[in-house]
Amino acid sequence: MSIELKIPTIGESITEVQIDEWLKSPGETIRQDEPIVALETEKTSLDLPAPVSGVLVKVLKKKGEMAHVGEVIAYIDETAVPKDTAAPAASGKTAASAPTSKPLPVSKPDTTRVMPAARRLLNEHRLGVEEPTPTGPGGRMLKEDVLRRLEEHPSQTEPASAVETVSEEEAAPPRFSPRQPMGSRDEEAVPMSLLRRRVAERLVEAQQTAALLTTFNEIDMTAVTALRQDLQESFQQRYAVKLGLMSFFVKAVIEALKLIPELNAEIRGAEILYRHYYDIAIAIGSGRGLVVPVLRNAERLSFAEIETAIADFARRAQANRLTLEELQGGTFTISNGGVYGSLLSTPIVNPPQSGILGLHVIQDRPVARDEQVVLRPMMYVALTYDHRIVDGREAVTFLKHIKACIEEPARILLEI
Repeated sequence: MSIELKIPTIGESITEVQIDEWLKSPGETIRQDEPIVALETEKTSLDLPAPVSGVLVKVLKKKGEMAHVGEVIAYIDETAVPKDTAAPAASGKTAASAPTSKPLPVSKPDTTRVMPAARRLLNEHRLGVEEPTPTGPGGRMLKEDVLRRLEEHPSQTEPASAVETVSEEEAAPPRFSPRQPMGSRDEEAVPMSLLRRRVAERLVEAQQTAALLTTFNEIDMTAVTALRQDLQESFQQRYAVKLGLMSFFVKAVIEALKLIPELNAEIRGAEILYRHYYDIAIAIGSGRGLVVPVLRNAERLSFAEIETAIADFARRAQANRLTLEELQGGTFTISNGGVYGSLLSTPIVNPPQSGILGLHVIQDRPVARDEQVVLRPMMYVALTYDHRIVDGREAVTFLKHIKACIEEPARILLEI
């Protein structure tokens, strides 16, 4: 009896998915609840498990193709004989001549089968397939295996995103001669991931539907830098997480949003919806693209809780383990391009939000203090806002309040 493998309901706003990779091939044996296919949605990816045990007899959707919720993508036969256990074709020997007293030895596969999420982590941290120990069914390497390897040997790995290497050939200027053959001009068409497509659609939507404007300011990071240095050791000992910059900016943003509530609101038809809670979205880069998990009710969180949550988001974003619920909503967004070295940028609002704060790299720059020129760690910040709901005066006031809170951190505690 053939069982239909259908795309399940994943979330309220998810109507279609993309086939990321088939983890089983037609003819292979499948156990109930074993992952069969990796699916990608506009917000995250997930593995679809087998509803029953049997044999995958037919695949209807190829890698990269789209499938709607409820659509049949494959068939599983509960009664079919797997290809790897079927009787061999006649080759001069009868079945009776084969030994039956003990089972035939099963040869170990030459290569480890790596699941998509594990493959992304291997590539990102420049690990070889042989390094993590696979523990999945049939010797498959799971993302948990790679994460376990990273936890056991953190100093021996370095994310690929943090290292840029240039070969001698790339560094040297090209030299051509008439007798030298031209380099490869091959091209490869790769389906755009559903996440990347959705990000592109939303960015274009923001540009077309909102009146976006960006205002800038700069912040002296001396006070926060000194505070972090003084309290870092005791903070880590107590909370087992580093005291970073983001918790200060989350706290400062909340105080500024209380002062300028339009930046925490959205336009809904002919009305303005003001929110009296603060769900702060934090943009995080991952191997699959930009994801924006949300700190729910961030106004209720302590510095340690904010730092712990963001660190957890970052780890699970790299392992592709963020849930749909964590990626939905958000009343205001913070994006830190400074971790990549960005000096200045104009971030784009994530609709239907009305504002986004862009943080940038900290650099020592000469500034005037008490009629003297001194070097201070300075950061440019950018606020992009929807001019339909936020005026220039409010936008500038918002940034100035963030500047005041960061340059005088006591303001955050006193809420002034």
